[in-house]
Amino acid sequence: MKGKGIESKPPVYQWKGKPLNAGWVTTFNEYAVVSENRLTVIPDDFDLEVAPLFGCAVTTGLGVINNNARVKIGESIIVFGAGGIGLNVIQGAALVSAFPIIAVDLYANKLELAKRMGASHLIQYRPENLKQDIENITGAGGADVAVDNTGNPAIIQLAYELTKPQGRTILVGVPKKGNMISIYSLPLHFGKVLTGSHGGETEPHEDIPRYIRLFQSNRLELKELITDRFTLDEISAAIEKMKMGEIAGRCLVTCAP
Repeated sequence: MKGKGIESKPPVYQWKGKPLNAGWVTTFNEYAVVSENRLTVIPDDFDLEVAPLFGCAVTTGLGVINNNARVKIGESIIVFGAGGIGLNVIQGAALVSAFPIIAVDLYANKLELAKRMGASHLIQYRPENLKQDIENITGAGGADVAVDNTGNPAIIQLAYELTKPQGRTILVGVPKKGNMISIYSLPLHFGKVLTGSHGGETEPHEDIPRYIRLFQSNRLELKELITDRFTLDEISAAIEKMKMGEIAGRCLVTCAP
């Protein structure tokens, strides 16, 4: 997300004699040229193991609650996908006293961490029973807010169906190109909302200092989100473990030689 400052032209990197796809921020490298407006000043003594979480997981997750869904005290929320962003959507929902906070995921280890982040109800994904399992908690009227982090068209459609007639469905996950969704659009004319999130509409220079204060006041759990550590040489194994659901939270990759 853009903050204050100059936006430079994206650098061109070479790898094995060929140009490497990159933008204003790159990853998995020891050195990078980064545009000024993609940098946010943090305190000199801030924990550098925690700081990378502000790159996406924390800022997007909390931004979904604060800026996209604008969740109010006591509103109900369903979170599909309890990965890095989903865990922080849950944590943000708990901070504003939403209830119930329903976490849905394929993996039990992720749901266990979701509970620690503030989920009041946990549902391990079973497509044949999912709608009924959720309605047993929310009631037939549905939830005030549903957040999809999966990008799965079937889950997006279900999230939309499970929100109230004037509820909000927020899409964080993005379907693969060509994968379409099918919805009954009439409720959109009477107050129902279906919208996409762009990084939680975060303003880094304004939001990150606020989140740092919350962390320093023990109101935000961030260290608990880092459940695994890898070196840069182990990056392929780290990605594979993420794909397989073996990593409950975030993995920290050490890029220094």
